[in-house]
Amino acid sequence: MPAPNRTTPYVTPGMPALDTSGKALSFFEFWPTWLMYFPVVIQWLLLSVRHGSVTLPLLANPKLPLAGMAGVPKSTLFAQAEGECEAAILPWFTHTVGAQDCAQQAQTLLQLIERKGLQLPVVCKPDIGCRGAGVKLIDNAGDLARCLSAYPAGTSLIIQKLSRWEPEAGLFFIRHPQQPQGTIVSLALKYTPYVVGDGEHTLAQLIEQDTRAGKLSHLYKERHRDRLSDVIEKGKPYKLVFSASHCRGAIFRDAREFITPALTRRINQIMQGLPEFYYGRMDIKFPDIEQLQLGQGLEIVEINTASSESLHIWDRNTSLREAVGALLFQYRTLFQLGSQNRKRGFKTPGIRAFLKGWQAERRLHGFYPATD
Repeated sequence: MPAPNRTTPYVTPGMPALDTSGKALSFFEFWPTWLMYFPVVIQWLLLSVRHGSVTLPLLANPKLPLAGMAGVPKSTLFAQAEGECEAAILPWFTHTVGAQDCAQQAQTLLQLIERKGLQLPVVCKPDIGCRGAGVKLIDNAGDLARCLSAYPAGTSLIIQKLSRWEPEAGLFFIRHPQQPQGTIVSLALKYTPYVVGDGEHTLAQLIEQDTRAGKLSHLYKERHRDRLSDVIEKGKPYKLVFSASHCRGAIFRDAREFITPALTRRINQIMQGLPEFYYGRMDIKFPDIEQLQLGQGLEIVEINTASSESLHIWDRNTSLREAVGALLFQYRTLFQLGSQNRKRGFKTPGIRAFLKGWQAERRLHGFYPATD
């Protein structure tokens, strides 16, 4: 296998080639969240005055507490899935961390994993969380015990089957209550970053030499600190990230050209199985780009709700104006959906409920282990 160059890096089989010529990052790609969302906050306040409610967006998905904005367990939404939606979500179950020894808990949990029809490796992630925080790939009992030890007793975790496929996309879906069909408003491909060994340089050197990874070496070196001095075999791809989250160093590319009528039909079929769901992003695994366009072989890893983003904004070629415009569109849509659902008789939650959920999520986030 030839070593990669600037324009033809190694990519996961099934994904389109990744062009890395030109700039490696957009200038705002890793700005603080508060700075990117400052225009959203201003718009939120103005729309709150217009609609007479500051919490109206929390009605966008009215069967989900706070529309999933903050502090809502992933399992609450997964449990509502029926029919084709339930079938498309990778099999999962929840586990509540106990007070007993973590090694003992791990052995008990491994037995439960087997009874549920799953097998190692599996994915373990917080039931309450966002931005890929705390996602771990569990290969053995030791991995599981170390993962459990990070959490306080009473914390709920999700154990989920590992997808058959490596390619992944983030697909943003919106449907208005009065409309029978929804729309895919954004599609982004999520590339796992690799370096390829040359039999001479260490992993640390390969990271530093890479056009993009060298600019984000702080994200990768801590995760792979035990292997930084290893010389990677010539031609061998080395995966830098497991969880394809942007803030963890995954690469996102705008993929709107791959949105097809067939994919849109399939997503609408799937989402018919999630009652009263109108707004959110699905993180989807698929066999290859051709199958994605046909809407075939799709496996849902995650369904992100009211606080989720259209991932194309993190494409290096997306302008700041377009990125902020996409965020403003999303939050205007949340107000529109909330208004429509309020007219249908749903009641807006109070600000206290939102603050309680946000504080709970923030408090738990401090316990989460480093993301794989």
